[in-house]
Amino acid sequence: MPALKPTDFTARIVWLGRVPSREAALDSQPVQSLALSFAGPEGEDHGGLTRPSCSRVLSQYPRDTEIRNVRQLSVISQEELDAIATDMGLESLDPAWLGATLVIAGIPDFSLVPPSSRLQGANGATITLDMENRPCQLPAKVIAEHHPEQARLFKRAATGRRGVTAWVEREGTFTLGEELRLHVPDQPVWPHMQAARGALV
Repeated sequence: MPALKPTDFTARIVWLGRVPSREAALDSQPVQSLALSFAGPEGEDHGGLTRPSCSRVLSQYPRDTEIRNVRQLSVISQEELDAIATDMGLESLDPAWLGATLVIAGIPDFSLVPPSSRLQGANGATITLDMENRPCQLPAKVIAEHHPEQARLFKRAATGRRGVTAWVEREGTFTLGEELRLHVPDQPVWPHMQAARGALV
């Protein structure tokens, strides 16, 4: 029995980018297409089969422990990007300032899609969505170069709207304007989730 359910929700790719060097700049550089290998997007500094652990998983590993890289891509929805900009008092936000890899349009409340969902292109290229990407102050520093007064508002405005991280499940290519279909796990929500979260410190 299939464990993933194809849905009627589709998304159109409205922006693609990659970060060539995190040391040089957080900003993404826009591109027309992305070649995806199992190590992530070609030319993306966040790529690789493994990565050093960071503050997001300090409860599991000491910092800089080598772990599987499930943060090969940063995926954001255009609708949520627009909402962030509105709450910051801006007309728009350039996804490059957030270090985005992929901006899609068409899936409501995208940051809350179930972990382990897939986005699949017509040619079979598929990414697995890991979990919500928590907002941090790094994009605010880039935004400050363009909007010094509003940059401090980014973290609060982006909470619950920052998109998700993802990794490549099937190699292929994503192209600007391409349609992706959302596949979700055919699994009920764990009834003990609230109790488990309440136990967290």
